[in-house]
Amino acid sequence: MKKILFAVVLNILFASAFAQKISKITMSQAGEIESMYLLLDDNITVNFTKDGTITAWGVETYSDRITNYSRLENYPGRVEYYSSNDNEAFRGKVKFIGRTAITYYGTYDKEEYRGKIKSIGSTNFEYYSAFDDEAVKGKIKSIGASTITWYTNFDNEAYRGKLKSVGSTNITYYASFDDKAIKGKLKSIDGASYVYYTSLEKAEYKGLLKSGNQLQTINGIKYFVR
Repeated sequence: MKKILFAVVLNILFASAFAQKISKITMSQAGEIESMYLLLDDNITVNFTKDGTITAWGVETYSDRITNYSRLENYPGRVEYYSSNDNEAFRGKVKFIGRTAITYYGTYDKEEYRGKIKSIGSTNFEYYSAFDDEAVKGKIKSIGASTITWYTNFDNEAYRGKLKSVGSTNITYYASFDDKAIKGKLKSIDGASYVYYTSLEKAEYKGLLKSGNQLQTINGIKYFVR
């Protein structure tokens, strides 16, 4: 009996060790989310958009010579796709990457969910519905245990629809009443601040980043600001 219990515990620990998690978010200085990344086992990374569309996958490699540079190398392992006999909302989409299964919302689900990622491995995806604010509907609401929020149409016009928080990490932007060269730009990710040259400074510098690191690692997630 003890051996069985020990085996069960080991299985749980093994599964937890390879649980999928958000690894990186790439965004522009203007706050546009370019890509979100989920890390799988075997060091596989899956890239997807803010509305739940997979755009790429592979093994992420880093350059020793170029700071903050990375790229996805082709994954040589198992990759399977849904067939033409599957639901039309996800036929042709990737079904397995390595040991990880991927599911999608089908034509039998709400219209605004159809074709979007439903799960990657044990990680479930939820989205804001058609009944939510116009600025957020259709966007990712949660990835596993991480809640994702976005600024709504009730917020300042300079950052409506932009990413507001990932779990406990809050993100802010310069407002419409700030200097015209910086309004709408990323202001902070949690405690990390971003400062830009304003229109009162040298014309060739205005709007350019003055201080703030392009790469921040906060609460286990890398935020890369282009």
